[in-house]
Amino acid sequence: MAKITYTKLGLKTNTETKKIEFNGNEIEILQYLPIEDKYSLVNITLQECQEGTIYNPVKKDMFFHLNLAFMYTNISFTDKQKSVENLCKVYDALTSSGLMQQILDNIPKDEYDELYSYIEELEYRILNYNNTLSGTIKNIIDTLPANAEQMQKIVDNFDPQKFQNVLDFAKAANGGRPIE
Repeated sequence: MAKITYTKLGLKTNTETKKIEFNGNEIEILQYLPIEDKYSLVNITLQECQEGTIYNPVKKDMFFHLNLAFMYTNISFTDKQKSVENLCKVYDALTSSGLMQQILDNIPKDEYDELYSYIEELEYRILNYNNTLSGTIKNIIDTLPANAEQMQKIVDNFDPQKFQNVLDFAKAANGGRPIE
């Protein structure tokens, strides 16, 4: 079998777009998002919707769709619009105006489904890992500095006299018998 070099194939990444009109503006929507951008979209979405050791489904839906609008369209968003305190407002405006649905309708279904399945699969794997002994240990190590700081504050503010007063009260409430 004769080999063909990769460069002879003349392959190029698909940069095709679909155009939609919205309020007199022409919006371009990519038909293929490069894999590096897909990787970023999946990871960013999960990071943004994580609350402790769980993923908030409302936030997951919001951030997934916002990230699609950010990465698939030529709409320019300011840093202020992309700031945490404004993302809900941007999402609500895009959704309630119908623009979000138009964007979603023009992203190829296989692109959308592929990205969503990546998010679901990675979320599942992360949650399963977090429930293993290794995940639990990693979580303890990750939260140890914050917990150590809180424990140090408790130690620093510990008043032995107040603690003794609590013990004396508990002993008196227990009929003068020692508290075990």
